[in-house]
This record gives sequence, structure tokens and C-alpha cells, in this order.
Amino acid sequence: MGAYADRVEITDPEFDGYTALAKPGDLGPSSTTSLTWERSKWPLKPDVVLDGGNQAISNDRRFVDPVDELSLLTTYWRPQEKQFVATGETSAATAQAARIAAIIHAGYPALWPETVRALIVDSARWKPEMLTRYPPDEGRPNAEKLLRTFGYGVPDLERALWSARNSLTLIAQSALRPFDRDGSVYKTRDLHLHRLPWPREALEDLGETSVEMRVTLSYFVEPDPARRGEWKSKYRYASHGLRFDVKTARESLRGFRARINRQAREEEAGRRSQGASDSDEWVLGPTLRRVGSLHSDVWQGTAVDLASKDAVAVFPVTGWWRERHHLGHWNAQARYALLVSIHAPEFETDLYTPIATALQVPVIVTT
Repeated sequence: MGAYADRVEITDPEFDGYTALAKPGDLGPSSTTSLTWERSKWPLKPDVVLDGGNQAISNDRRFVDPVDELSLLTTYWRPQEKQFVATGETSAATAQAARIAAIIHAGYPALWPETVRALIVDSARWKPEMLTRYPPDEGRPNAEKLLRTFGYGVPDLERALWSARNSLTLIAQSALRPFDRDGSVYKTRDLHLHRLPWPREALEDLGETSVEMRVTLSYFVEPDPARRGEWKSKYRYASHGLRFDVKTARESLRGFRARINRQAREEEAGRRSQGASDSDEWVLGPTLRRVGSLHSDVWQGTAVDLASKDAVAVFPVTGWWRERHHLGHWNAQARYALLVSIHAPEFETDLYTPIATALQVPVIVTT
């Protein structure tokens, strides 16, 4: 969890001559990043950022002090002594994230923790000041710096809870068996293919209108404590890994299946897949989004192309469940949450109703 700064005004005369240390919308003064972590192995952290207040710096740049005006207000743990206290930094950001997660879970108690986590990330957006620091449209290195500094941005509770007419989210909660055994050979087993019930006619009617599709895959791994800190093999710490890929607008479903099978084999062998894809149309692309156990990316294109991008594959890559089969986890189940959200910001076209009808979403009538 990271923190960004959102408060800059100081009126307290005790701090006359002080200014806010961080600019509004920029990284909080005490929030850490993963910019120095090894790129190919370590996850992208933080996941998201929330308001952590700010600090004040003197005009001569010699002193940095916390100021109540730049902090957040919270209740004190001993109310008989005092009711309120100032708080801030990543502790305050973590508390806000916990609140968002609790509200989501209370509203949708059937959702798994993997899904709540994915909804928080799916609802997050970068603030303009974050994009100014690392413009992602200037190349993947900038996009990686943006992720390793601000995560996927600032979550929005309303966006996480509700779908709008021109913006909606599809959720799949599922489990697969990543690995299997054939005699003495241990191999990758399951691949899940999720068909997307897009309103094809509505999207094709929008033609060349710009739309966005965001795909988020969330799961939890079982760490191998015996290999803590050892990175001689990227398959030694995590029990398993999962990946997602989306059918391109010009692929047949059969061709998509063949590409995903080939891609899974090549990644397992440590080779980069050379199959056809539309990676240039994604903000992050398959290489940058594959580390960790939380994968999220945004596709930007036309509505008519989105109408044909109607399938998402989830497939495993190896980990210690398979490599250390003597520990008895080679046939374990792996849960995951897959979220796919689309947004047509320029139009008020009703995308929600045709999908809800296709999925036969029940209408609740209060009497």
C-alpha cells in the first residue's frame, strides 16, 4: 500500500514560512516504491495508493515537520483520554484501503478476497500529476516506473461497487488445477477459456469510437519458506503462477486457443512467445504485467475491434507445487478472480442492459 499527497494549504501561524513538501497528487513524502527492485522477478508494488497526508518543509530547507492541517483525522484508541488524533502516511492509506475492502465485502458477501482485491485495483486510476511524472504513452519503461511508484493509481469506491450504463464490470470466480502427473512426469494441466458476452451490435454501431477494456487477474500464491530470498530459479518461491491473454480482434477462437497453448509452453521453458498478439494496444503489455500474483492491464482501441475480442484465457505457469512434487502439492487447486471491465467514455450507449439480459441477471424488486 502506498500513499500520495493531497493536502498543501498551511494556515497555522506556528508554521509560517513553511510549504508543503510534496505537490498535490504526487507521491507522499514517506511512501516507498519498488523502483530499485529486480525487474524480472519481484512484483510491482505498491498495488494502489491512497491519501496519506503531507509534511511541511521550512523555507531554508533545513526542517521537515508533520502538520495537523496536512494530516488526516482519525479516532484515538483511548477515547476516555481524547477522541481524535492526526494520522497520515502509509498507515492512513492502509486503513482507507481496509475500509474500501470491508464495504465491498459487506455489499457483496459472496465475493472472495481475491475478488475484493481485484475490484480495488480495477477501480483505480492515476491522477494527472502521476501521469505527468511518468507519461505511460512515452514507452513501457515509463509505464513500469509509474507502476512501481503509484501502483495502479487511486481506488474509487463507487466505481468498484457499481456498473454504469456506459461502463461495466464482469466478474468470474473460478479455480483450476495448474499441474498434473503422467506416470513419473509432472506437467501443466488446466487452461480456462472465458467467453465475453459483449453486446456486439451496440459496439459495432459505435464503429471507430475509442473504448477501453481493463482485465485484472488476482490470486494468492503459497510461498515456499524453505526458499525465502532465494532467486536462483523464479519457480522456487511461488507455488504457481497464472497468466491471462485476450483474443485479438482478428483471431479465430481456434487460433486463439492454439496461440495460448504455445505461449504457455514457451513461457514455461523460459522463452518469450513469438505468437501473434496485439501487445502494442495494451498500456503495459504481456512482459510487464506478468510478475507477482496480481496482473492488470488496459487495452485501448475501437468499439468495433472490441466486439471481436470476446474471449479471455487464464493459464498456469510452473512453480514449486510442480517442481518440488515430493511435497505433495502437485495436484492442488488454485483459485482466481478474473475481472473484465469496459468503458465507452465519449458516449452514453447502454452497454449494461444487453449484457445483463444475456446473463439473465435477476432484477430485485423491493416490496
